[in-house]
Amino acid sequence: MQEFFMDYGLWLLVGLLVIIGLVFLLSGKGKTKEVSPPSAVEAGTIPVAAVPVVPPVVIEPVAVEPVAVEPIAVEPVAVVEAEAPAPVAAGTPEAGEDDLLRMKGVGLKLKALLHELGITRFAQIAAWTDTDIAAIDARLGNFKGRPIRDQWVDQAKYLAAGDIAGFEAQYGKL
Repeated sequence: MQEFFMDYGLWLLVGLLVIIGLVFLLSGKGKTKEVSPPSAVEAGTIPVAAVPVVPPVVIEPVAVEPVAVEPIAVEPVAVVEAEAPAPVAAGTPEAGEDDLLRMKGVGLKLKALLHELGITRFAQIAAWTDTDIAAIDARLGNFKGRPIRDQWVDQAKYLAAGDIAGFEAQYGKL
């Protein structure tokens, strides 16, 4: 008998646990819960008697006196005729500016946006700190994230220093 339990004892234990589990599961199916009708608060409605009635508040209009404004005297400005600037080709920088299009990830629209922000030189970008990058990035609109993703500061350091070979080794041919 002892050999029987040693050989089949584990299987008997598993079978016993399965039978107990089935009895437990089947014993709960015959019982149903009694459901009470929901109260007015549970249903999401509030009885009319519970809503306080507040009389409307009437606000009287306030009379405002007009303020007298004195006219400002404007002196005429002398008009100085200036020469029209020489036309600049679409991809060439003006005097005193670097060609920001040489940086990878900067196109015509982004170059125009950078010019609006006063950024025209590689040295300006090369000197940016993390705070500067965050401030500029917040003003780039659809181009947000580009300074970090395209590594503008590192690119600008190479281009500001005139290290074309180093730039091309790191970022590819200009």
